[in-house]
Amino acid sequence: MDQTIKNIQGETLDYTFTSGAQSCRDESWLVILGHGVTGNKDRPVIVDTAKALNEAGFDTLAFSFSGNGDSEGDFRSATISNEVNDLRSVIEAVASTYPKIAYLGHSMGGAVGVIQTAMDDRIKALVSVAGMVDTKAFAVTEFGQEIPDEGFMWEDESCPLSVAFMADLCDTIGSVEPLAASVKVPWLLVHGTADDVVLPKDTESIKALKGDAVDTVIVEGADHSFNEPAHKAQLTEAVTHWMSSHAS
Repeated sequence: MDQTIKNIQGETLDYTFTSGAQSCRDESWLVILGHGVTGNKDRPVIVDTAKALNEAGFDTLAFSFSGNGDSEGDFRSATISNEVNDLRSVIEAVASTYPKIAYLGHSMGGAVGVIQTAMDDRIKALVSVAGMVDTKAFAVTEFGQEIPDEGFMWEDESCPLSVAFMADLCDTIGSVEPLAASVKVPWLLVHGTADDVVLPKDTESIKALKGDAVDTVIVEGADHSFNEPAHKAQLTEAVTHWMSSHAS
């Protein structure tokens, strides 16, 4: 796949497409992977998960939301609402080739996935990795001491905190939990118990709401990005095993 993908603003989205292992490849499935706030498609949690899915036979497309990584756009406009539009543009670019699309979102990318899946029947499976649910609580906890349009995310001058970003998380969205009831496809939640960025209670709230309609894997001691090799291995094994079981 070598086509150019643009979002509704006409900005080019950077992506990496990789075919699955030929010995077990199912060409009807594509797993799209979306990253978290301040991230990009080349973060290890995305790269390593995509690699594991490739080895299990799945084609993958990992992309950077506009304003992040090598995608065009302004980082200050990288709100969840705009990222939902980015994901929709990616899906529209591949849907004619892949009748079965799965979306895996890490952190804020998880919130993007809930919103899009709730209104898009082209997504046939959803995976939330340390998925953000209470977007207002995240914004207030992590960035409440900063002045929007003056301060920065986690003191990183390359990641300015915008009024648009805070308003989207706090006012426009607030929480994606109300949309969870509209997600009817198979859904896997993976979270680490030591995550201090998106707290495990976000995953717990979805599990409490959906019950047996979702599958949950809790990785003891894992941080937000599953940085320890043992934790990363548990993540990738859980995702590939679950996807393989739902790929029939």
